[in-house]
Amino acid sequence: MLFRQLEYFVAVAQERHFARAAERCYVSQPALSAAIAKLERELNVTLINRGHSFEGLTPEGERLVVWAKRILAEHDAFKAEVHAVQSGIAGTLRLGTVPTASTTASLVLSTFCSAHPLAKVQISSRLATTELYRRLHEFELDAVIAHPAPEAGQDVALVPLYEEQYVLLARADMFPPGARVMRWPDAAQLPLALLTQDMRDRQVIDAAFAEHDITVRPQVETDSVASLFAQVANGNWATIVPHTWLWMTPARGEIRAVELVDPVLRAPIALATNATGPGSPVARALVASAQRLALDEFFDAQLRGLTQAR
Repeated sequence: MLFRQLEYFVAVAQERHFARAAERCYVSQPALSAAIAKLERELNVTLINRGHSFEGLTPEGERLVVWAKRILAEHDAFKAEVHAVQSGIAGTLRLGTVPTASTTASLVLSTFCSAHPLAKVQISSRLATTELYRRLHEFELDAVIAHPAPEAGQDVALVPLYEEQYVLLARADMFPPGARVMRWPDAAQLPLALLTQDMRDRQVIDAAFAEHDITVRPQVETDSVASLFAQVANGNWATIVPHTWLWMTPARGEIRAVELVDPVLRAPIALATNATGPGSPVARALVASAQRLALDEFFDAQLRGLTQAR
């Protein structure tokens, strides 16, 4: 059995199409099909249901694709480990973040990239928590910055990074004079733009309103925090965002931010890596960089500065 055969098989399983898998692997379709057929003969099982085209994996194929992804990931990690010993950490770190952590990731990456200048980073920041953990489990991402969740499972190692608090962001004339905090029921009376309901932060926000038997129906929903800031800047809406966004896009001029209370919510954010096998050197290096940070202190200082200025 060759690694190339496993690569071809995983490509077919993911693309669900022989021609697209062959194009992805830079081989001809006959060569790809022949390699998979040889793999089936070596294992003495049928892995793919074939008709005129791909018709899905057999039960044996479904099981093998899980092992194949793990074998290929550990093979890549071993090659990266050898390179790291010889030349230092290099390669590409594939990082996924929930939308609300897309900016705070830069604080983690600044330390990481300074320590490992040969490394490159690819960031996916528009994915829900469930999808992030799925890609981490299937070795499509090296690390994830997200809320700890049941989807993480036991095969994931979590390093706490910070806790989100929630602030209301709106035009100054939407607040009572001198207000530094606002209750959730009062926030519900404002025209709101919020994240979409599949986002974990939106679910936390909805739960806070539910404590007061309130169901909010925002006029605008988006999967982008930057888009929420744009709605507020337009002047027609208020929004609720984690306080961790204030350091990069501080409230200024006619835009204000106040803390939400009753209840005061804290939602933990963690750095997650795959705990099966030795793991990739870039992921371990990122964890080491993250563990040296004190992000809670940084974000809390930003929030204190905001409230004391009003």
